Amino acid sequence: MPKAAKKAKAAIASVTIPKTNPADFNGSSPQTPKTPKTPADEAIEFFESVSSKGTQPIRVYELRLDPDGGPNKDRSYMRLPPAYTPYVVRVSLDAGTPASRNGVFKTNFPLDGGRFQRDHFPERKLPTDFSSPIQIDLPISHAGAFVYWVEYDGDTPGSRVKGREGYFNVDPILRTKARKPILTSSGTISPSGSSVDSDYVNIPLDGLSILTLVSKWMGPTSAWRDYFAETSARGYNMIHWTPLQERGESDSPYSIRNQLVYEPSMFPDKNVGSDGGVAKLGEMLTLAREEYGLLSLTDVVLNHTANDSPWLVDHPEAGYSPANTPHLTPALELDTAMLEFSAQLASLGLPTVVKSEQDIARLVEGFDNFVKERNMWQYYVLDVKRERADIKQALEKGDVVPWSGADIANKTVVELAAAIRDSGHVEGYRKLEKRFGAHVPGPIAAGFVKAAFVNLADESDAFADAWIRVVDVLNVPLYEEWNEDTRVALDSIRNRLKYTRLDENGPKLGPITPALPLVEPYFTRLKEEDPEKYSLANNGWIWNADPLANFALWPSKAYLRREVIVWGDCVKLRYGDGPSSNPWLWEYMTKYVTSLATSFEGFRIDNCHSTPLHVGVTLLDAARAVNPNLYVCAELFTGSEEMDTIFVSRLGINSLIREAGNAWDPKEFSRLLYRHGLGKPIGSMDGACMTSKGELPPPTGKGPTRECVVIPHNGSVPHALFYDLTHDNESYLHKRSAEDALSTGALVTFSFSAIGSVKGFDDLYPKLLNLVAEKRRYELTGQGEHSGIAKAKRLLNSLHTEIALEGYEEGHVHQENDYIVLHRVQPHTQKGYILVAHTAFHKGSKDRGYISPIKLRSTRAKFIYGAQIEFSSYEIDNDPKTLKGLPGKLVDLPEVVVPQGLDAEGPYAEIVVPEYFPPGSFMVFQTQLQGIDSGLDAFCSEGADTAFGDLDLVDLNVVLHRAEGEERDATGGEIGTYNIPGLGNLVYCGLEGWMHPLRHIMRYNDLGHPVCGHLREGTWAFDYVHDRLFKQVDVFPKLAQPAKWFKDRLERVKQTVPPFLRPKYFAIIISEAYKAARRAAIEQCSNFVSSGHDFTHNLALCSVQMYGQVKSASLDPGKSTPSLAAGLPHFAAGWARCWGRDVFISLRGLFLTTGNFDGAKAHILAFASTLKHGLIPNLLDSLRSPRYNSRDSPWWMLQNIQDYAKSAPDGLSILSESVKRRFPKDDTWVPWNDPRAYSYSNTIAEIIQEVLQRHADGISFREYNAGPNLDMQMKEEGFNIDIKVDWKTGLIFGGNRFNCGTWMDKMGESERAGNKGLPGTPRDGAPVEITGLLKSTLRWLDELSKAGKFPFKGVEAEIDGKKRTVTYKEWNDLIQASFEKCYYVPTDASEDSKYNVNTNMVNRRGIYKDVYGTPSDREWADYQFRPNFPIAMTVAPELFDAQHALGALKLADEVLRGPLGMKTLDPADLQYRPYYDNANDGVDMAVAKGWNYHQGPEWGWPLGYFLRAYLYFDTKAGAGKKDPTETLHRLHRIILKPREHIQKDPWAGLPELTNKDGEFCRDSCNTQAWSASCMLDFLEEVHKLSARVA
Repeated sequence: MPKAAKKAKAAIASVTIPKTNPADFNGSSPQTPKTPKTPADEAIEFFESVSSKGTQPIRVYELRLDPDGGPNKDRSYMRLPPAYTPYVVRVSLDAGTPASRNGVFKTNFPLDGGRFQRDHFPERKLPTDFSSPIQIDLPISHAGAFVYWVEYDGDTPGSRVKGREGYFNVDPILRTKARKPILTSSGTISPSGSSVDSDYVNIPLDGLSILTLVSKWMGPTSAWRDYFAETSARGYNMIHWTPLQERGESDSPYSIRNQLVYEPSMFPDKNVGSDGGVAKLGEMLTLAREEYGLLSLTDVVLNHTANDSPWLVDHPEAGYSPANTPHLTPALELDTAMLEFSAQLASLGLPTVVKSEQDIARLVEGFDNFVKERNMWQYYVLDVKRERADIKQALEKGDVVPWSGADIANKTVVELAAAIRDSGHVEGYRKLEKRFGAHVPGPIAAGFVKAAFVNLADESDAFADAWIRVVDVLNVPLYEEWNEDTRVALDSIRNRLKYTRLDENGPKLGPITPALPLVEPYFTRLKEEDPEKYSLANNGWIWNADPLANFALWPSKAYLRREVIVWGDCVKLRYGDGPSSNPWLWEYMTKYVTSLATSFEGFRIDNCHSTPLHVGVTLLDAARAVNPNLYVCAELFTGSEEMDTIFVSRLGINSLIREAGNAWDPKEFSRLLYRHGLGKPIGSMDGACMTSKGELPPPTGKGPTRECVVIPHNGSVPHALFYDLTHDNESYLHKRSAEDALSTGALVTFSFSAIGSVKGFDDLYPKLLNLVAEKRRYELTGQGEHSGIAKAKRLLNSLHTEIALEGYEEGHVHQENDYIVLHRVQPHTQKGYILVAHTAFHKGSKDRGYISPIKLRSTRAKFIYGAQIEFSSYEIDNDPKTLKGLPGKLVDLPEVVVPQGLDAEGPYAEIVVPEYFPPGSFMVFQTQLQGIDSGLDAFCSEGADTAFGDLDLVDLNVVLHRAEGEERDATGGEIGTYNIPGLGNLVYCGLEGWMHPLRHIMRYNDLGHPVCGHLREGTWAFDYVHDRLFKQVDVFPKLAQPAKWFKDRLERVKQTVPPFLRPKYFAIIISEAYKAARRAAIEQCSNFVSSGHDFTHNLALCSVQMYGQVKSASLDPGKSTPSLAAGLPHFAAGWARCWGRDVFISLRGLFLTTGNFDGAKAHILAFASTLKHGLIPNLLDSLRSPRYNSRDSPWWMLQNIQDYAKSAPDGLSILSESVKRRFPKDDTWVPWNDPRAYSYSNTIAEIIQEVLQRHADGISFREYNAGPNLDMQMKEEGFNIDIKVDWKTGLIFGGNRFNCGTWMDKMGESERAGNKGLPGTPRDGAPVEITGLLKSTLRWLDELSKAGKFPFKGVEAEIDGKKRTVTYKEWNDLIQASFEKCYYVPTDASEDSKYNVNTNMVNRRGIYKDVYGTPSDREWADYQFRPNFPIAMTVAPELFDAQHALGALKLADEVLRGPLGMKTLDPADLQYRPYYDNANDGVDMAVAKGWNYHQGPEWGWPLGYFLRAYLYFDTKAGAGKKDPTETLHRLHRIILKPREHIQKDPWAGLPELTNKDGEFCRDSCNTQAWSASCMLDFLEEVHKLSARVA
């Protein structure tokens, strides 16, 4: 965070706020009736009361917070609409995120009713459910600026973390008289248009048209009615008044003499009355509002007061003086020297009139010499004489303070000077408060030199001399600082002198006199006596200053260095840190602002960037207490959008003033129009696509549930008040050309923002009027001959307000050469107005210039009005009494007929600029899109739930997903993923493919995206969406209904919508279909999923993503059936789609936790039917040519049968399901259609038993068709499969050096590097996860057998030469007894003897071996730290000592865990290679052809097992034993990255693997079944635990 932004966090001051009823302020007619209830009370009552029929749905603005409880940068500031009726802000947070850890939401919005108090923070405790979304609904009822944050438990016990603050500002309700429409029903300008009506209307901020008036140029209030009439007739609805208070001696409105009294001269009798003129002015403001429909906005000046304010003498503490701000002392002395010098110029032989640069040089040199005589260096340095005397006195008295700092003995004097300076013992160092104010007390100096000069004789003179050497070094940079400050001050004086007396554009002040000194004085001297008390610093501004730094306070030296561009008539006010610092001033200024708030509808904060933040916040709070709907705007020069937002959010600024005059050419002007006035681009999608209907529970917990519309909030940029010209800027005659006033004024009115102008702009005043010196009066010109551009402004301002009221929120800005075209459109009716303006940035030209004909597709355009301006002279009329504009004549353009045309893209209207259209001209047309009926939006979004509601999960796979390989396979190669020029192929053919780019486009209205460009160019995508579904109806008959739904809507859009709106309607249709299809999928899922949060939903959608039907992969060799893909895009179809191991690692999460029990059962039965040699195939290949080389697959299947039996309805009945066996009993290989295939059947129970019995017997076979036709990489030995049980331990051993029978199955392929035929990770022996899966199966079967639910008791085995029965329990107990001894590696080597550990092989302790029993030539492989042991912990936790398990898991967390998965090997292992590249065919054997596939890259699916294991053991023996939520919060922090990934990745899944630290791996599947499945497994465990905890 920038330094300045940190300062903004300073505490906000507190001040007594008057208890005034909101209904008491002006405009009583349209105000809410008086009631003792506050708006917050009424909102609570509203939500708790019974809603009436026909009421509109409640608007719910959703703000999503980051996991740490704070808003992201874009959402740190929210602007919200006026609360005409109460609405809701919904704060959403993902379940289980750090901020939900005993999280409390706090805000100073009065959630519990009552009045707003800045420092009162109602709380809402965040729900603790880890499986459901966290939402806090805030009932919003009134305007203001509010802060919020989330507070939650930190990692340190007992600590609390305060999340980042966010701010929401609610716009005020501005209610005024309605106006008659400016146009007749036929589109002509109405003579009575814009006249004030009797009804009232709520004006949105974008409808404000503000005119600045300077009251001193209007004459007495008795003449104001005519100005009100003129202003109202020109279409303005608010007047900005420069300050109306009593003016100081300079006569500047901004130099206020008395804040509580209005300027007497503006009243006819000069009598303000006892109330300071409040009542008299109130009458005028009421007249303006009630008769002329003009609201009132006044400047509020908080930073300074007039230099002759009488109360300053009584309260000099209200300003900055040397008495209360001592570092200003030398600045005052320098300022006094400047005044004295100015009075002595003649006697010094120096010029008093500046005629040349040489005069300036002489004066500055003379002042330099004059100042040197004052020895101002003494404010900086230490006094050598005093330092010597004080240290000698201390030494002689023995008054020595021992040095307590670092050893300084024998250091150089330079080092010693640095040591004493850094110690903080130099009192007054660089404070500049008085001459020789810097000083080190003698006793401290004595102790210092004694510690430093250890070899000196113990004599005071010697030590004093030594000390002075140090002091001299200390003083060197201080003298340099004085020299530099003096140089800067002289440069500042030189520059100011040049500007004020020599520059052509300066004021040319004339001779230098005591009254007009060399430069402006920096101090106002209230009295001659006690100058330190009564000399107060004048206010001003500094180039590029930090707006949060007070330049009057130390350490700023702005006054000394003369860096302030000072206002000599204004004294800077000193508020201090809060009311206690300066009670009188705070109370006085509070009266000032509250008085104004009762009279005016709005404030303009003058010099806002220099207003101390806490001052602005506190005083605006006081103002809003009496006028809750106070509109606040400000001119802010911070130089930073971030700093702008800080001021806007903290102060509750509703609009920031922006200036069209800041543009230097048409391109920059068009940028400003786009930035501040566009609204939304034409064809925006967010409103139509991002909102969703729902039901709103009562925010207070009481009352009815209501219909609502949820609107995601993206955060806000400060709202603009866009001025064509402000009252303190040069005229366009000076900056550009006089003609440009017309074109610029017109363009600004077409901005979808508040707009502003000044009377002088409309009346064509030729130059900036001096607020101080100008004494003439305005000329009332109405809309007559000398009214400048007023006639045009009447139309344009009126249109501006009507456009805002009627919601013409969409716009398009086009700049071509000197032309700017601005089109405003109402998105529902498609009515619009288009403005064509020829800018006049350069003087003299009358050339038409060039702009291409403006084609408006499928649109009719009707000319309303156009004008140019002609000047008979550019000479300035210096009338002595009246302010006169240039003699400009507004010339109406003849009607421009807009012809209709037709081309290949369809009909269009073509606006062609007339032949004579000189710079400054503009014209306005009314537009209406043709052929679109008002019901199109509704038609495109209706009926989706019906169309998609009957689809099953396989149908939804086609609708939502289908990767390229799947679609090509399913359609015989006819259809693939859609290609977007400039973007590439979408990753899915279905809706998810479209939704990835559309989410961004819809949220941010990014209509320049390649997808939008492609849709505008043609309708190919429209045809694709429904054609691909129709072409698959024969296989998926239910797709006919959604295909028709798509076609009906897309065809209607094709026929009726012009190209530029195609993206919008395409997005509506696709997003509505997507939401309906997603709902249909989620509704078919389990309660765990349907009631879960977004992450659960996204993961559950992966089950739809992976479970589909293609032609080349099936669970039945004779017909096509749905099957589970291992991952996409690499495992989409054919033999590579369906893998035994992958299916059964994925089946629990993707099928069982989601409730797809039929899909799970189909896979179990299919694979069970293929059992051969006691194994199931790893590669199923549609059961036609299955391959049996996987030692772990049968155990994964048995685990899934167990999981199915426990979770599915009547799940145990699966054991009695009969399946036909693919192969004969003797394991002979036969084709699937051979008569011997499927010739007999077994139950699932019998198949389970067969797996166990075949393993008990020992398995030994050579793969069928062994050789290069089966596997071209494998060596001959690798085809030999051998598995046996060690009956001493109960463990199953298998494999050899040349095959890889577990999931870590990478076979070497590189002849060049020498790894061909060698597995990267053979894991021959007893892999830990197989042992865990075996143990889980035995435990389960023992339980079933004892309960009489399983027809077998155990297996027959030959042990020590004898054949006998080994019960499941006996086998189970063997493993239980041997596991820790065989697998655990103790933390202490002295305990190795208790375990089967070869101490020489240990690389890391406190772990569980990855394998037990690797042959002795590779025994080190046993001791590799890999992420497989948590699998055993999850399925058979009883095997593990709880403390050992937790220690190993903590190591895994520290060593193996990555952002999206688990490292497959310990980084400390010599074989660790974390970057997988299968294309690498180099000579490094370790990585060639991706041999390191499982030697370090981070795989996704083991993370789920790690999380489940950690959850189990930490709640059993760790931090979560007493409070499981401790563990849950820890683990939920781990899943933040996967959660983020699945939301943002186009594949909408979790990857197979990543490289080191989550880095993208191009050879990985982008979405992998088991990665999502295992994460779902974890979330389901959380769901169950949460239910138990609750």
